[in-house]
Amino acid sequence: MRITLNQLRNLEQPVIELLEIISLEGQHYMARLHGPEGLMLLSDDNGQTHLFRSAWQLQDTLSDLDVRETQIVHPSAYHEMVGMEPTELEPMRIQVQRQRS
Repeated sequence: MRITLNQLRNLEQPVIELLEIISLEGQHYMARLHGPEGLMLLSDDNGQTHLFRSAWQLQDTLSDLDVRETQIVHPSAYHEMVGMEPTELEPMRIQVQRQRS
């Protein structure tokens, strides 16, 4: 499901259990949000994925929301880069922030 920043801010009490900052090629980042409404992808008003120039910019944009945990997710294409067959590897995850329960 896609959601815009305005729609997200207009939710009754938006709680983001997990914010995944997905690292993309070309130094771009996108936000995948996990919350009571399910999995949501932050999009612009035209339905396109909202891209950010840094993880900090993305976190600043969502700083007024209740984010319980933040992870940076970095998929790896290492096998392809060294001439091996592509394989299904779990992406590297870096926990940036987590609220105490």
